Parts: sequence; structure tokens; C-alpha cells
Amino acid sequence: MLGDKAYSSRAIRADLRARGIKAVIPQPADQIGHRKKRGSAGGRPPAFDAKAYRGRNVIERSFNDHKQWRGIATRYDKLATVYRGAVVLRAITIWLAT
Repeated sequence: MLGDKAYSSRAIRADLRARGIKAVIPQPADQIGHRKKRGSAGGRPPAFDAKAYRGRNVIERSFNDHKQWRGIATRYDKLATVYRGAVVLRAITIWLAT
């Protein structure tokens, strides 16, 4: 699971570990500082695969492209099927533009 720095809590990491999901979440600077301040009692840093994390921005950019349409960004549609149709239509227009 690729996650943002905001989701780097011990509770979230423990839940993912219990489910057998590998987390690729960078640690915020304040968490790194707190861990280092505790010395050897702070434990070792969680594993982080920087190469896998770089792929996260592809997904982020895709969401941002879709949200350029106001109806998708604000979710004006009442029915889920209409909203899904707008998302599919936007995906088609993005695909045709390339």
C-alpha cells in the first residue's frame, strides 16, 4: 500500500502488518526526530522503498486529471451510476487526447 506521510502512525502500520499488507509510507521529519531523540529505545526506522513510492505520483496525477472536471471534483451527481459515467467519460477524453 502506498501512502502519504500523514498516514505514518504506528497504529496504521500495525494494522497493515496484521493484515499482511506491505506499507510504503515515508516517515515525517518530526517522527524521525522523535525516534532519534530516544536513542536505541526509539527502535529502528520502518522499511521504506523509495522506488515503489515514486510510482505513487502517477496515481495522484491521474486523480488530478479527472478532477479537472468540476462535476467530478464536487460530486454534484446524486446517483452513483451518473457519477461513474462522468468518470468513465473523463477517462475516455483523457485517453483520446494522448
